[in-house]
Amino acid sequence: MELAYIPSPSRGVLHLGPIPLRGYAFCIIIGVFVAVWLGNRRWVARGGRPGTVADIAVWAVPFGLVGGRLYHVITDYQLYFSDGQDWVDAFKIWEGGLGIWGAIALGAVGAWIGCRRRGIPLPAWADALAPGIALAQAIGRWGNWFNQELYGRETDLPWALHITSVTDGREPGYYHPTFLYESLWCIGVAVLVIWADRRFKLGHGRAFALYVAAYCVGRFWIEYMRVDEAHHFLGLRLNGWTSIVVFVLAVLYIVLSARRRPGREEVVEPNAPDDTDEAGTDEDGTAVDLDKKSEDDTESADSAEQQKAKSKEEDKAEDKAEDKAEVKGEAESAKKA
Repeated sequence: MELAYIPSPSRGVLHLGPIPLRGYAFCIIIGVFVAVWLGNRRWVARGGRPGTVADIAVWAVPFGLVGGRLYHVITDYQLYFSDGQDWVDAFKIWEGGLGIWGAIALGAVGAWIGCRRRGIPLPAWADALAPGIALAQAIGRWGNWFNQELYGRETDLPWALHITSVTDGREPGYYHPTFLYESLWCIGVAVLVIWADRRFKLGHGRAFALYVAAYCVGRFWIEYMRVDEAHHFLGLRLNGWTSIVVFVLAVLYIVLSARRRPGREEVVEPNAPDDTDEAGTDEDGTAVDLDKKSEDDTESADSAEQQKAKSKEEDKAEDKAEDKAEVKGEAESAKKA
């Protein structure tokens, strides 16, 4: 008798009339919203405009979804194009199957287009979004729980995942919940990036590269535990090799970027306001109401104009007095003569 385990949902979709509500899709959508929300806060804190992250995400998210699906279909083509399989299933993204490598790669292309249209450096935008992407992955992995997929070897641990489905060759039993391991790892990656960014003032894409490197470390050992079908090279799964290669590239980028472009960007978005609310800071750091400050500046300007006009009037009066004195002096001199 099992004393403890993680139960699997009896089904991953609910129907609201003719409309299917899929747990996998909800997890992806919630993850995107969390990533944009956190990315926006970080972007504004670095001097950018509110809403810029969401505007660029409109380009990045669709590209990322297409890229993630393409990577999955290409690397697991036998699931869709081998004998007995229906190639139309390759378009059924709601049934699961998004490769993070393809999602990041093609999503970066979409982000580059959005950044170029706004005149924003892509590395700075990626740095702001990095921990949000990690949290989005953490949330998105729970979509695999709804689909009863991406689990590891059998185990009798109290946190074992109870698989009940027999679809696609699954065997009911108790397995390592690798989806949960990766979700927790991604939360740790997000915390790491936020801490390192505050501590070392990462810039020019290094916060994003740190996220990539840290994620690859976790993905490598989690990939080693999975038992779902995958291509192998030299005893390692394809995604294991991908983790190694991408990790090395990310670390190289951090090192080379730190040497060539140390520090952080001073300006991330041209013509962005100093702050997003109706308050600013004075020279000594004291908060100032911008509306009130504007009124004070206007009043000061009016006072200056009044003072200037008054000075002109006084000068004219002095000139008249001098002229009168001069005329009077000339008259007295003529009288004496």
